[in-house]
Amino acid sequence: MKLRAFDPEKDFEIIKNWPEDERTHVMWCANRFSFPLDKENFTKTLLEHKEKHGDLSFVATEGDVPVGFFCYSLNDDTKEGMLKFVIVDPDCRGKGIAKEMFDLLLKYAFNDTDAEAVQLVVFPQNPRAKRFYEKLGFRERRTDEGAFSYKDESWDRCFMVITKE
Repeated sequence: MKLRAFDPEKDFEIIKNWPEDERTHVMWCANRFSFPLDKENFTKTLLEHKEKHGDLSFVATEGDVPVGFFCYSLNDDTKEGMLKFVIVDPDCRGKGIAKEMFDLLLKYAFNDTDAEAVQLVVFPQNPRAKRFYEKLGFRERRTDEGAFSYKDESWDRCFMVITKE
């Protein structure tokens, strides 16, 4: 597996259907992107996040085929990295792909960007994702109860962090 910059011309058509339904989509991006994914909206939103937060968009590839996607930025003042929009091809789930992708992205964050810690946000209503992050060594920093609304539901927002060993 390798990490490389996301190329909308090459990669969008592959990843656009990974959020298989609206609920999965919202759990992945907190409604930051339109559903279903639209190339123009997706690339525009990624560009806005890059300009505002310094987010870089990556794909994890097997061969040259994307199997995962995420955005990463570093706060130079706090030396803390931020992961956003982490998703793996549903056909690859349960096969160690996400673990391998995280091994590479954390190595990149800690070694190449000199991050001292990396944080992400997960909805505890997505227990599979939260358990996965805990298994990797992320710990809960804080949870904001009822911070996000989806239809008639109220979801908590859990901030998780892993520190450089």
